[in-house]
Amino acid sequence: MKKYKTNTESRVIISELMLPSHSNFSGKIHGGYILSLMDQIAFACASKHSETYCVTASVDKVDFLKPIEVGELVTLKASVNHVGNTSMVVGVRVEAENIQTGKVKHCNSSYFTMVAKNDKGKSVSIPGLILENKTAIRRFVRSIIRKEDSVTRRNRFKDSEFELESHLEILEQYNVKINL
Repeated sequence: MKKYKTNTESRVIISELMLPSHSNFSGKIHGGYILSLMDQIAFACASKHSETYCVTASVDKVDFLKPIEVGELVTLKASVNHVGNTSMVVGVRVEAENIQTGKVKHCNSSYFTMVAKNDKGKSVSIPGLILENKTAIRRFVRSIIRKEDSVTRRNRFKDSEFELESHLEILEQYNVKINL
C-alpha cells in the first residue's frame, strides 16, 4: 500500500546567528556559506519525508536578493513541493532578521532536487505527497513547469544540434571577440 505525507509532516525550519567567521571581505555573509546551510536543510527535509538518506541531484537557480549582515538571525524554511518515484523537489526560503529592530528580509529562495537512497546507494521509492491547499497545488505545478523548462533548455544547447552560424548575430551584442 502506497504511503502519502503532507508537506507539513516533513517541513524543517532552522535559525542561526551569523558570525564574523561567516563573512567575506566586504563584511557580508559568504554566499557559499548560505548555500551550504540551504543544502543541509534540503537534506533534512527530504530525509524526513522519505525516511531515508537523500542526496542532492540538482539545485535550481539561486538569486541572492539581499545581503545578509553579521549579527543577523538567518532562518531557513524547507518543505517538499513535489515528489516523483524516488526524487523530490524541496523548496528552501532564506530570511534574515535584524535582531535589534525585528525587521525581516527575504534573502533568497531556491529549489533542491533530492533523491532518496538506500544503504547501498540505490534509489528507493518515496511516499507520495498529499496536497492540502491551493498553495501546495501551486508549488507542485510550478515544480512540474520548472522541470519542463529545464529539459527544454538542456535540449536547446545540445552540442550535436548547436549551429554556430545562427548564433553569431546574438554574440555581436556582447563584449566578446571570436578567434576561430
